Amino acid sequence: MSRNAPRAGVDYPGSYADLRAWFPSDAACLDYLDWLRWPDGFWCPVCRATAAWRLADGRWSCGGCARRVSATAGTIFHGTRTPLTIWFAAGWQMTSQKHGISALGLKRTLGIGSEQTAWAMLHRYRTAMVRLGRERLTGVVEVDETFIGGPEPGRRGRGALGKTMVEIAVEQDGRALGRCRMQVIGDIGAPTLREFLLSHVEPGSIVLTDGLASYRPACGDDYTHRPEPIGPSGVQAHELLPGVHRVASLAQRWLLGTHQGGIKPGHLQAYLDEFTFRFNRRRSRARGMLFYRLIEQAVHAPPRTYRSLVVDPGSGRRNLTPPPPDKRVRPASLDGDPVDRPWRPAARPSRPAYQSGLLH
Repeated sequence: MSRNAPRAGVDYPGSYADLRAWFPSDAACLDYLDWLRWPDGFWCPVCRATAAWRLADGRWSCGGCARRVSATAGTIFHGTRTPLTIWFAAGWQMTSQKHGISALGLKRTLGIGSEQTAWAMLHRYRTAMVRLGRERLTGVVEVDETFIGGPEPGRRGRGALGKTMVEIAVEQDGRALGRCRMQVIGDIGAPTLREFLLSHVEPGSIVLTDGLASYRPACGDDYTHRPEPIGPSGVQAHELLPGVHRVASLAQRWLLGTHQGGIKPGHLQAYLDEFTFRFNRRRSRARGMLFYRLIEQAVHAPPRTYRSLVVDPGSGRRNLTPPPPDKRVRPASLDGDPVDRPWRPAARPSRPAYQSGLLH
């Protein structure tokens, strides 16, 4: 298996039918995580020993430190009580659909007990969508800032209330768009913009911006800066920097559509990472490839607790009443015995032909 060129039907499922066939049980999901995490063979994440043997439950017993290690240990699946079949189905729903899926939609689709559980699963996946050491944008890159948030009365543009400032960079790929990067920023000062450029744009690239004065010192000698002031040009901003404005419009439409605009500013960066993950892979013919990349990055992402995910941990939790005794807290696994046509129960007695109206 080549990690640079994985193949459908060999390294990842090509359709949802294949997904259910490949991963009919939680044990199969665990083995797939094991295969992705240790492609060259198991090594202990604690003592780095390679001598180990497989246990009946799918874990490894390290021959060096005698620890029992699971493929989910130290990943976003660490300590999860949600079955892995549910995790894999959620990952497929998140990546196979063009507009992703909301927490409420995932809850309804997979029968998860609460919207909070579904949200936490999706948010943990979002933390794995930014690959460490990913390549920076190159060539001709449009850079501009925008504001994302619901409509608020008062001033528009820079200084608007109730909106979050986001910096966007988009590659120009001929007449089409290349990759993009999006990051929440606190101000439009030169140090902030320079930090964004150095993190997301390869030095030596051509940077196209508007006439904001902060971009000149932000680019410095590392980039070829080509400012396009809007006023003297006599054209609209979306005509000077079409790529940035198109990406901003698509992201805003996605947030307002799939998530109904109900995104807190503190969580916005995670949602922008999800949008960027899918946008940069929009030309992939196999949707299973996105699922493969997500799971591959998930087994190398650190674990996250629910409290570390929410913006205000513990807020409003003291007055919560306990769930009723009959409420199912943990979602049921998709691993189950097949049911043979429940709509045609074998115990139902057949009626005589004259009672069914076939004979007169």
